[in-house]
Amino acid sequence: MKRYLYAGATLVSLGILLGVESKVQSATNGGPTVMAPRFEVDPFWPKPLPNHWRIGMTIGVSIDSQDHVWIVHRGKSILAGELHGDANQAECCFKAPPVIEFDKDGNVIGHWGGPGQGYDWPANEHGITVDYKGNVWLGGNGGAGTDPEHPQTFRDNQILKFTGDGKFIGQIGKPEQSKGSNDTENVKGAAQIFVDPKTNEAYVADGYGNHRLIVFDADTLKVKRYWGAYGKKPDDAPIGKYNPDDPPRPQFANPVHCVNISVDNLVYVCDRENDRVQVFHPDGTFVKEYYYAKKTLGSGSTWEIAFSKDPQQKYIYMTDGENEKVNILDRQSMELLTTFGDGGRVAGEFYGVHSIAVDSKGNIYTTETYQGMRIQKFIYKGIGPVTKKDQGPAWPVKKG
Repeated sequence: MKRYLYAGATLVSLGILLGVESKVQSATNGGPTVMAPRFEVDPFWPKPLPNHWRIGMTIGVSIDSQDHVWIVHRGKSILAGELHGDANQAECCFKAPPVIEFDKDGNVIGHWGGPGQGYDWPANEHGITVDYKGNVWLGGNGGAGTDPEHPQTFRDNQILKFTGDGKFIGQIGKPEQSKGSNDTENVKGAAQIFVDPKTNEAYVADGYGNHRLIVFDADTLKVKRYWGAYGKKPDDAPIGKYNPDDPPRPQFANPVHCVNISVDNLVYVCDRENDRVQVFHPDGTFVKEYYYAKKTLGSGSTWEIAFSKDPQQKYIYMTDGENEKVNILDRQSMELLTTFGDGGRVAGEFYGVHSIAVDSKGNIYTTETYQGMRIQKFIYKGIGPVTKKDQGPAWPVKKG
């Protein structure tokens, strides 16, 4: 029975993908017009960093209630040749602190992070979330060894919680203590945290070593529930390499890379290397799944999602770091409407587009991992007709 359910989900997803292609084609041929949000890159945001700082792989972004933009990056990923200030006592350059806060104009107004007393800083930072109370949550996916299924055992079996100015509040889990996807004391390579203001619960995409979504009380940090793909009990048995022609895999792949909750109380989870998004009720009941760029291998196509800022959250913005673009989806149908971006290093292009967040004005912020090592801002330009599926780099339109 499960095989038929999964196969049915695949057919639905395939129908959606074909449907959006036909809609876009009909729009370009004078048929019904598909409408979607439009964006232009702001090549002057952020402003140059102070203190001759450099940032490394930038693997998390979050927006707080003041529209301040927070990032976390991996300083140790910066090439040694870029840090002459440390090596040769030169004026430039130096590693920036791991956590950086920007104001709306792109000025650095806060910074902190790194090892300290009372907590275990991640060996490899991953994901940042500023919750509705202004507290900052961090995950990590650092490894310290090998096992048959995963290239790393993931030393980072912990999540950290701080105040906005970097004072330590609490920690879930301890390094190298995970006992797998049914361990309620530790995580294993947590990728992203979302704190639900309605329930004060912290949802964790867990992650790089485990195969689950796990929920904690955001104050006591005690576990409340967890689940795997299709709302089932997670299983750490090897699942082999992803094959897009196979039936849907019954477990999440690694990494379970994102979690976000919509205004109508649906939980969205990025199953990245399976090229799919699964949707649940907050109790773990499975609702639906959708595939995107299903033939994508490697790092997969579904990296992280954010919602548009209209009251209904009509659109989903989803990063695809393997195909180097941001997908714009209709949230109700989950149809892919259009994309922007392309591979490259100039403004509006991407190299490992990773995380995404939206401010109160509808502007998008993306970060880039690997050697991308930056944050970009894309200015919201309203809703307009879709004339082609892939828009390419969101370069400002020349006027006059």
